[in-house]
Amino acid sequence: MRLQSCSYRFPASLLLSSAVFLLTSSAAWATPIDDPVAPESTTVLPSEPLESVAEDSFEQVTSVSQLSDVQPTDWAFEALRSLVERYSCIAGYPNGTYRGNRAMTRYEFAAGLNACLNRVNELILEGTTNRVTKDDLAALQKLQDEFSTELATLRGRVDGLEARTTELELTQFSTTTKLNAEIIVAATDTFGDRVGDNRDRTRPILADRARLNLETSFNGKDLLRTRLEFGNFGNLANETGTNMTRLNFDGNVNNNVVIPHLLYRTPITSNLSLTFGPVGLGYTDITDTLTPPTVASDSLGIPSKFGEYSPLYRRGGGGGAINWNIQKNLILTVGYLAGDANIPQEKNGLFDGSYNAMAQLAYYGDWGAVGVTYSRSYAPSSKVDLTGSTGSFLATRPFGDNIATSTDSVGIQGFYRFSPHVQVHAWGVYTRANAESSGISSLADGRGGNVLLNVNGGDRADVLYGAIGLTFPDVGGKGNLSGILVGLPPRVISSDVRDERDSSYHIESFYRFQVNGNISITPGFWVVINPENDSRNDTQWVGLIRTSFNF
Repeated sequence: MRLQSCSYRFPASLLLSSAVFLLTSSAAWATPIDDPVAPESTTVLPSEPLESVAEDSFEQVTSVSQLSDVQPTDWAFEALRSLVERYSCIAGYPNGTYRGNRAMTRYEFAAGLNACLNRVNELILEGTTNRVTKDDLAALQKLQDEFSTELATLRGRVDGLEARTTELELTQFSTTTKLNAEIIVAATDTFGDRVGDNRDRTRPILADRARLNLETSFNGKDLLRTRLEFGNFGNLANETGTNMTRLNFDGNVNNNVVIPHLLYRTPITSNLSLTFGPVGLGYTDITDTLTPPTVASDSLGIPSKFGEYSPLYRRGGGGGAINWNIQKNLILTVGYLAGDANIPQEKNGLFDGSYNAMAQLAYYGDWGAVGVTYSRSYAPSSKVDLTGSTGSFLATRPFGDNIATSTDSVGIQGFYRFSPHVQVHAWGVYTRANAESSGISSLADGRGGNVLLNVNGGDRADVLYGAIGLTFPDVGGKGNLSGILVGLPPRVISSDVRDERDSSYHIESFYRFQVNGNISITPGFWVVINPENDSRNDTQWVGLIRTSFNF
């Protein structure tokens, strides 16, 4: 509404107080009320939604000169000055501007008028009647009558919001805790002979996995997450003979409810935060995988376990990490996680058993992000897993099942947005493994069997892996995501004990169709050429249809 629609005049000293909407909204008049001296070139800007307006805070001004975009030559200058000096009811933006050429709706005008009436009542109660004249009150009364419908509607909305707020407070689960749920139901099958065999051993399956995160905040800045989880996805590797066919959401607890994850995060200072937890804390919980949004999501992103994000991040346990915002776009993470933090026996606990220590430096920009990561790990013979169960069995345990192993890994990862609908991401990791004990050990032979070899303490093995992917947000509709990924699964490229003869190749494609804000359906498939880094093995094909519920 423009103010010319008002059919009456009132004093210039009350010109803007009658629309004290200026106190609480960024919208302002585009043209004066029947003012013959208003410039014809006044620019009318569209009104802003209240939601966007609310994002800007306002600051009370004591002098009209504090408003940098208001000049003495402006037609409303005297009215603005009167409002500041007589009524103290003008607010500007934090950057010292007023934005006087904004249009507004009738509801916005009514909201401002209501605020003005409240201010006048305050002045009357304070006994400052010399600041409010009879002419002022008469003009305000006319405005109140003119906008009686809008004021009544506004009061009704406020009453309705208060009622809904009361109802929510009475019926909500907790005033400090909310529930975030992720439920995955998928049908999947593989095609191709089992590694080292001459027949396909898998059959189509339909299974589920659900995660219920109870997220609690005690002060609005911290987070306590308690996860309840159940599922019945069988491990495809048991039938295909290779971890390269695994889904990123597999895991079978026979749909019994477990608590695999407990985390607490809190800021320490304005640029330091602490994350810690006794169980189920992974690198992905303490730092960023540096992949585009939702690509590294079990329910919304790439379906394969290898392709979802760099396997370097598939390490965890119980412990903590510090995140330091060195600058606005530069973050350093330092973390330490123990594999058996809860076991008090010898060769266990926080510092006497398996562990994963990491440091990551990440830089973020409007174009994307990039980072470098270092990880130091140690595991006793029974718990060695260098690849997060994504590569060949030899790359996972390069010294077999009877040798304690330490590793030093360096990874680089990042993503780049070419446009809102095209983005690329990539990662690569080099790992050096060291044998920390000696003896006869059983090593994977690449054909589904094992070979006994002697391992000496100090023997070394080098493992390499990486991938590059293209994703296309909103293709075919808002919220959809399609993508392709090509990668080299973890492979032992050199070893003092046993090398691998070939390289595996991972090629994957998927398309997520976003049904609505809570439901998505994702068909996907990937092919593994030379499974277990051995060309004698049959090519493995994996297909699935994943339905995800997020709420």
